[in-house]
Amino acid sequence: MLAIAAAIVFGIWLLLDLFDTNLGAPDLFNFSTMASLGLLLLSLYLAGVGSGPRNGSGGSGRRFYGRRPGRG
Repeated sequence: MLAIAAAIVFGIWLLLDLFDTNLGAPDLFNFSTMASLGLLLLSLYLAGVGSGPRNGSGGSGRRFYGRRPGRG
């Protein structure tokens, strides 16, 4: 979910840059602020924060029906 949010931030920044607008707040929507926000969201995603709900039964949560993959 955080990776999607980072992609949205980068997409909005790209559109703002392409249309050459600052939405009336040049200090708020500058390159370093948007890049920092996007990279923060990506790093949180890669760290495993906000990766979705966990199941309470333990284990990895993967369910294999029939033959498990990787077993000869």
